[in-house]
Amino acid sequence: MVNLTNVKPRAGYKLHLEYDDGTIGEVDVSDLIGSGVFAALADATVFEAVSVGKHGEVRWTDDLEICADAMYLQLTGKPVEELFPNLKVHADA
Repeated sequence: MVNLTNVKPRAGYKLHLEYDDGTIGEVDVSDLIGSGVFAALADATVFEAVSVGKHGEVRWTDDLEICADAMYLQLTGKPVEELFPNLKVHADA
């Protein structure tokens, strides 16, 4: 399990992410802007207020956050089973 240690806003609705395993990079979240709860992120002031939440999530407000694990998977391209080796996938019979 990896933990998010730092997040910074970047131009073009990108997030600079740093994890405790040394992984560093940017994820483009522009596709989320303007849809549903993420509509608030169209306001640059809101988007730039991003932080690491108390549970390690990518956080803007109490009601607006993204799972840091999902961002890690997007950033690294790793399969979910690599991040969570005990995850069991059940196929429909």
